Amino acid sequence: MKGLQYESGLFAASKKGVKTGYDKAWLRDNFYECLAFEVLGDLETVRKTYRAILDIFKKHEYKIDYAISKKPEHTHEYIHPRYDPITFNEYWEEWGNKQNDSIGCILFKIGELNDLIVKDDDDRRILQKLVWYLSTLEYWRDSDSGIWEEEQEIHSSSVGVCLAGLEMAKRIEGISVPDDLLEKGRKTLHEILPRESKRKFVDLALLALIWPFQVVNAGETATILENVEYHLLRERGVIRYKGDHYYNKNPDGWSEEAEWTFGLSWLSIIYTKLNNLDKAKYFFDEARKTITRDGVIPELYLSNSTKYNDNTPLGWSESLFIVALHEMNEKHLIA
Repeated sequence: MKGLQYESGLFAASKKGVKTGYDKAWLRDNFYECLAFEVLGDLETVRKTYRAILDIFKKHEYKIDYAISKKPEHTHEYIHPRYDPITFNEYWEEWGNKQNDSIGCILFKIGELNDLIVKDDDDRRILQKLVWYLSTLEYWRDSDSGIWEEEQEIHSSSVGVCLAGLEMAKRIEGISVPDDLLEKGRKTLHEILPRESKRKFVDLALLALIWPFQVVNAGETATILENVEYHLLRERGVIRYKGDHYYNKNPDGWSEEAEWTFGLSWLSIIYTKLNNLDKAKYFFDEARKTITRDGVIPELYLSNSTKYNDNTPLGWSESLFIVALHEMNEKHLIA
């Protein structure tokens, strides 16, 4: 994972120079990639990454100001979710760039780590503007492209992550988060759940609401897990949702959805948090089987096959596996 980090502090989504475009830095991927370093106590790496992210927001502050003054009408007016990891410039091509949860992710972790990241009034100014940005968007009823950067809908995963980010931002001294901004998010979230959206009954993204964002109750947690495991679990990963076209083996794009490796580590982490150690160990052992002969973890395997795609290693997959392994060691479940 260290090899995926640029001098700026930002992480590439996959190996540098990969031709899929995953040599770029996504806000969301950097959030998930830093989780491994956080659990292992390497807070300097985490701090460096989030300082770089704050610098990105400051560089594009004019755009945030415009979006605060008037709700964006076009996708390019939203805060972009991915950047050049060296120059901090946006990428202008269309890539489902309307992703509200990416802002929620960053607010959540900066709020949680607080003094490790936030150092002065300049930081607080830009963080307050991110709160106002989500308010102007009316995040609780704003259709976005969601975690998978695809069709625009109101996604419970996006609403929930924004809600969690705003709740955590309240911990930062000098940051104001109106109570009604939280209440509107909670209301929408619990109305949509256990669905991901009007179009999607179940989605891998729903696991984020259980961990790390913890915005669902016990009943919703149980239903999400039951649905994900029954409908989406496969041999070498978890499909994102039924009918997923991305790396679909079937020429018509249906029924042979790609199997995402980090879904197994994610389930292991969640079951550790729920103290269901048998299932936590089971999913960890399944995640370990996704490691290639070269000792890295790919983004996904093609359906019912040992063939994986070029995004190998995927930083997000590596990170969640490290977190799952750390949790196993903490519970003394690894021989």
